[in-house]
Amino acid sequence: MPPRAGVSFKPQHFGAINAAPQAIGFFEVHAENYMGAGGPPHAMLSRLREDYPLSLHGVALSIGGAEALDDDHLQRLAALCARYDPQSVSEHLAWSRHGGEFLADLLPLAYTAETLARVCEHVDRTQAVLGRAILLENPSLYLSFEDSALEEPDFLAEVARRTGCGLLLDVNNVFVSSVNLGFDPARYLAALPLEAVGEIHLAGHTRRDDGVLIDSHGAAVSAAVWGLYAGVIAQAGPIATLIEWDNDVPAWPELLAEAAKAEAILTPLRSHAA
Repeated sequence: MPPRAGVSFKPQHFGAINAAPQAIGFFEVHAENYMGAGGPPHAMLSRLREDYPLSLHGVALSIGGAEALDDDHLQRLAALCARYDPQSVSEHLAWSRHGGEFLADLLPLAYTAETLARVCEHVDRTQAVLGRAILLENPSLYLSFEDSALEEPDFLAEVARRTGCGLLLDVNNVFVSSVNLGFDPARYLAALPLEAVGEIHLAGHTRRDDGVLIDSHGAAVSAAVWGLYAGVIAQAGPIATLIEWDNDVPAWPELLAEAAKAEAILTPLRSHAA
């Protein structure tokens, strides 16, 4: 992935994007939205893929689930990778299937030796079918498990070490979890192996009346998240960075302006590295 700022592609923006070259490093889409055979979604994505790098972000593979991976879903993902040859493929450290039923959420798991072995097995299986390494994303958390024996950064680091996968660092998820669970986000980031991070996500969140933060993807990135992100880039160097905005999606110029903020942080370090 180019060490630039990208955005989540939304069909309502296609006209504006296609009208002229855009100052965007890449586009990312949810893989499940493109698992059909054809139609307007594929027509638009094929056109974008001609000019921009592409990242596929899965939301339903259930990497952390107790059950075996859904092989049909995995094969559809493999077919999508073969069709578009994305620069990056990612999934969540979460589960979303039980008893053969899909649950429309990214649910947390206990960080134990048992779940570590299962996640590694699922990552290995995914990478074998896709023929490529994937990135695994840290979740946003609203609870923790008493039987967790590992801290999340250590769990992610061990998965990466055992499987050879990379990490997708969602800085907003770190901040949301830190507020909800009461830990220091800077300490979390210091414990994470930044050399394994292949992509970064930034998004907005909302605060409920009881103080709980919700990873809503429906607002601009907060000042606190921008600050954490700048610290990561200062330490790790320029990394491909996505602006996620999936709800209450703004007009294209506003989304592009948000990406420009990330680009302004990346550019000096990218120039220095060159």
